[in-house]
Amino acid sequence: MLELMELLRADPDDRGLRTAALLRRSRPFDKELQIAGLVHRLGRLLRLSDGTVTLGVAAESIRPLLGERVARLVRLQSPDRPVDAGDGHRDGYGDDAEAVATLRQARDSAAAAGLDAGVLEDWQPLLELIAAGSCRTATTGNALDPLGPSKGPRGSRGPGGAR
Repeated sequence: MLELMELLRADPDDRGLRTAALLRRSRPFDKELQIAGLVHRLGRLLRLSDGTVTLGVAAESIRPLLGERVARLVRLQSPDRPVDAGDGHRDGYGDDAEAVATLRQARDSAAAAGLDAGVLEDWQPLLELIAAGSCRTATTGNALDPLGPSKGPRGSRGPGGAR
């Protein structure tokens, strides 16, 4: 987490911070989308040895820490990739087509100067929360939940929450 915070501090114009702030206002309950907005510029900061910038490298670098959905949103927010192919298929976006479009709009709006986005340290608790959730779902033994994965519809553990 410390390395990620250092990388985010290296963003010269705080566009990731402004994108995340816009997403917090427009989609307050979608925390993963907000974090994707915060880290979407990592491709520019993680240059390959030949100097090229790639969203795939950024997405793969954050996947272990922030999870599959955040990585997918970062990868799919490329301005060169259409959100909807026009034939009813979502071109690999699945349920995230609307989130990707919202991320792109916030990213483009964040380019405008003057938006007060706060400070990066305000985002650290949310980054840690998303990272903890990512670790929880990635752990096959489910070490963070001693009861194991929930069973039944909508995670019901039976009457009174018992198994």
